[in-house]
Amino acid sequence: MEIPRTKALVALNEALGRAPIVAILGPRQCGKTTLARQFAKANPKKEITFFDLEDPRDISRLENPMLTLEPLDGIVVLDEIQQKPKLFSILRVLADKDRAKFLILGSASPHLVKHSSETLAGRVAFLELGGFSLDILKTSDAKRLWIRGGFPRSFLARSEAASFDWRQDFIRTYLERDIPNLGIQIPPKTLRRFWTMLAHYHGQLLNASELGKSFGAADTTVRRYLDILTDTFLMRQLKPWHYNTKKRLIKSPKIFFRDSGIFHSLIGVDSQDGLSVHPKL
Repeated sequence: MEIPRTKALVALNEALGRAPIVAILGPRQCGKTTLARQFAKANPKKEITFFDLEDPRDISRLENPMLTLEPLDGIVVLDEIQQKPKLFSILRVLADKDRAKFLILGSASPHLVKHSSETLAGRVAFLELGGFSLDILKTSDAKRLWIRGGFPRSFLARSEAASFDWRQDFIRTYLERDIPNLGIQIPPKTLRRFWTMLAHYHGQLLNASELGKSFGAADTTVRRYLDILTDTFLMRQLKPWHYNTKKRLIKSPKIFFRDSGIFHSLIGVDSQDGLSVHPKL
């Protein structure tokens, strides 16, 4: 089953109209590739070429990227762009030739954003994509969305147990593969423990010193770990702001899990019944 993302498609069309390169940012498995394929299906007259930078065949084709990409017309989709950061300088040259437009997809990461911002400044538009939300679902899906979260495979799983298992696998893969692939060397068990502890601060002000004491780490380490989870679009930090300068300054952000399904997995809730008896309800 595939759920169309009408608003995201409209935003993508608008972004491609104003910039030669559009970067879709979001966590793994949130539907970036599916959105690109929905765009291709909705525009059958446009020539669209796909490259998956985790596919060995496509990696071989891009051993000489200028030779491969320069002759292409229409729209070129580069999936998992963070796997080949050297492509950013090539894309800058090709974007200026105004022959093709480029749609680059990647798991949100400081590495991806850093290279895009520095190399493609003035040439790239960013589109942030999350999981499913109620604006593309039925009102009757609200409870299901709240328990399972918005990741497509979690939401569309055949049962609550299957959805919970998928989220546990996602968390494990994220910690054991995705984080190391970004060049961040943190033991998976350490980051998982920290992430689980954050679940008890969901919607509250971050007290880095208190969390650091419980976690056995300095508050600077706590903030660094939180920034990693934020930069990969799995946590959100709501920064404080006051228009009244006489008010007491609050420098700590409020922290939120961006996906309710991941939040429920980390606090051990796998069903509506489990949620109804949980002390965090």
